[in-house]
Amino acid sequence: MLAIIGGSGLTKLSTLELVRREVVRTPYGEPSGALMFGKLCGTQDVVFLARHGYGHTIPPHQVNYLANIWALKQAGVSEILSVASVGGIRADLGPGKLVVPDQIIDYTWGRPSTYFEGDDQVVHHIDFTHPYDEALRQRILAAAKAVSEEVVDGGVYAATQGPRLETAAEINRLERDGADVVGMTGMPEAVLAREQDLPYAAINVVANYAAGRASSEHGIAFDEIEVVLQGAMARVRTILECYCEC
Repeated sequence: MLAIIGGSGLTKLSTLELVRREVVRTPYGEPSGALMFGKLCGTQDVVFLARHGYGHTIPPHQVNYLANIWALKQAGVSEILSVASVGGIRADLGPGKLVVPDQIIDYTWGRPSTYFEGDDQVVHHIDFTHPYDEALRQRILAAAKAVSEEVVDGGVYAATQGPRLETAAEINRLERDGADVVGMTGMPEAVLAREQDLPYAAINVVANYAAGRASSEHGIAFDEIEVVLQGAMARVRTILECYCEC
């Protein structure tokens, strides 16, 4: 069963044929919201979870990532697709671009980021060389190609703390570090999925140029972001539907 975690701009999946809604309790507290069980394209079993809550009330640094991933694992999902909005750092990654990243740099701090801690836990290291599952990445790319949606294959996602956006100087630093896009929710979500042996991949929607870049040189135009996300998320839904059919 496929899990889809929706971020800013995708708090619900309108094409999901809802079967049931389940409130889940976990040893790590409450997930961001109820799990929405249903079908896409009439055949694919899907669980949808809104990362920021269904009213978009949970900021990135307060998302209970531990509870979210644990709840999806207990629900019986076999793979997770994350959808998240980002800022474009690279010059060719402007508003509306879709990116399927292949690497992460983590700049977050203070977020619980492992299931393996506590007095009764043995130290456990996982391999995180390639944070995104390559098979899932290739399926996303194939689905996009099948519906003639242009996506960028690969990119480095910089995960920042939030909820504020970055300064222009911070974006310059991220660029020097090799980052292509910047967001606030990619970690520890990706590593927790790896700890639970759940293949994980992402579709990043570029909502705006990052601070100090192109049209964001003098500031972020928030009124333009919603328009960009509406159009881009419609394209993401098309890709997800094909992903489930392919």
